[in-house]
Amino acid sequence: MKLVVQQFLSLDGVCQGPGSPDEDTSDGFTRGGWFVPHLDAAFEQQAVDWLGRADALLFGRRTYESFARDWPEMTEHPCAQYLNGLPKYVASRSLTRAGWNPTTILADAVPAQVAEVKRRPGRELQIHGSGRLAQSLLAAGLVDELRLVIAPVVVGTGRRLFPDGGAPAGLRLLSSTTTPGGLAIHTYASTGRPEYGTYGAEA
Repeated sequence: MKLVVQQFLSLDGVCQGPGSPDEDTSDGFTRGGWFVPHLDAAFEQQAVDWLGRADALLFGRRTYESFARDWPEMTEHPCAQYLNGLPKYVASRSLTRAGWNPTTILADAVPAQVAEVKRRPGRELQIHGSGRLAQSLLAAGLVDELRLVIAPVVVGTGRRLFPDGGAPAGLRLLSSTTTPGGLAIHTYASTGRPEYGTYGAEA
């Protein structure tokens, strides 16, 4: 399977708490819900289409617990059949049981276990949210594709997907589009280590 990271970002790169003020208040974050005003029908349909490509889902603990609480109750939403029905993996050393079936807990050597899941037949293993997990797997060279959905807002503080001191990564733009609500959707393929050069240097 191809490992795909799907992430909501602000213009200044924040990925924390896009969905509501109380979604993720860790480290004193108080500016959650910044993504919601820019949602529209075009993006909702795009999200459904993306989920239709998944054969499994991968989460960090915090995102998993949030999704496991909410999505079983949202059965009329077009994404629910995928989120509730697909095989799920959650990376966590603290969870001992996971009731949002079917779920497998990855407790140790997460990159190695994710690599093993990737070797199984299928289309996409999708990471939704789960910024810290996405960072670690990007650093491990396991991410094949990134789908970044950028909202036209500067949050000013909060956890970022690409923090200072993070692992460098080369990317190649596969597609770019916008929605009526102002979301910019960029899809990138991972190309390994980034290349460097000097402007104006002779070939």
